Amino acid sequence: MTMDPIALTADLIRCPSVTPAEGGALVLLEKLLSEAGFSCTRVDRGGIANLYARWGRQGANRTFGFNGHTDVVPLGNRDDWTVDPFGAEIKDGFMYGRGATDMKSGVAAFAAAAIDFVTDTPPDGAVVMAITGDEEADALDGTTALLDWMASNNETMSVCLVGEPTCPNEMGEAMKIGRRGSLTAWFTVRGEQGHSAYPHRANNPLPAMARLVDRLSSHELDQGTDHFDPSTLAVVTIDTGNPATNVIPASCTAAVNVRFNDAHSSQSIIDWFETEVAQIKDTFGVEVDTRVKVSGESFVTPPGELSDLVANAVATETGRTPELSTSGGTSDARFVKNHCPVVEFGLVGKTMHQVDERVAVGQIGQLKSIYARILTDYFA
Repeated sequence: MTMDPIALTADLIRCPSVTPAEGGALVLLEKLLSEAGFSCTRVDRGGIANLYARWGRQGANRTFGFNGHTDVVPLGNRDDWTVDPFGAEIKDGFMYGRGATDMKSGVAAFAAAAIDFVTDTPPDGAVVMAITGDEEADALDGTTALLDWMASNNETMSVCLVGEPTCPNEMGEAMKIGRRGSLTAWFTVRGEQGHSAYPHRANNPLPAMARLVDRLSSHELDQGTDHFDPSTLAVVTIDTGNPATNVIPASCTAAVNVRFNDAHSSQSIIDWFETEVAQIKDTFGVEVDTRVKVSGESFVTPPGELSDLVANAVATETGRTPELSTSGGTSDARFVKNHCPVVEFGLVGKTMHQVDERVAVGQIGQLKSIYARILTDYFA
């Protein structure tokens, strides 16, 4: 009897695992995987639930790993949903629910494929699943906790596939071989408050901020690299908190988000910020405080055996050869890449994080078939 990934997806959707709540999803998976012969360990940290499951011998020469998450983003306005967000209702060939696309269907597909594979054709090696409940939030105690635990307990993956949605419109269109780096910077420009009728008695921080934001946003970071599009900087907020029209404010804040390719590191971006800020301080006689949060560095897994393995399986099952992409936001692959070669492949992600999030039911079974073929080919 084969494992039904559609039924498993529905069961997972019915677990209200809005980050950071576990919601029963990892409890369900631990029971299922344990019954299939996987050695399961809860690797909880910082109030976050995580699950590590291994079939096969520890330290096997060949270990194929899957990584994914069962936490989901908040619902938004509940009244905007036309279905129960945790009901897993099927309508017109789609299963609805929070996490249907991102990424409970992916977890269900690789869990079902792995269970059937080790049951029917036990491989000479090991199959690992590292599943977190902290991908949609700060990701401080999720996949990083699993990898830290693995390092302390001599658990390894030879290669890893992250099951995030990767296809823009059609199944099989794209796989990820890397991700851009991401950082956010907050700038606070401090001048001197005063009356707007007497600007010479104040030091207005707004022109200084306007100049800084213009210099940052108009600068061309690069023209792209072999595997990446050009890096981008987006101004995401400018705020004075000043309701009065006759007052020059004392300070102004702004934030920018940078998505950078492998021509840069977070430190090189920060160094550039410092140069620009120094010029603004000298020109306008203001103080500028800078705070930076780095979400991840850029990385790429060079095309080769792992990407060929996944691409061939996708092409066989879908008739499409996936584009090797590095677009989109960050994922937990940014952590896994420090452990072993990693790529990402999953289903179409058009409705992820939206109201009435949904997945085409047929894609769930198709994704399981792709993952099953990847395992078969890897251990052949």
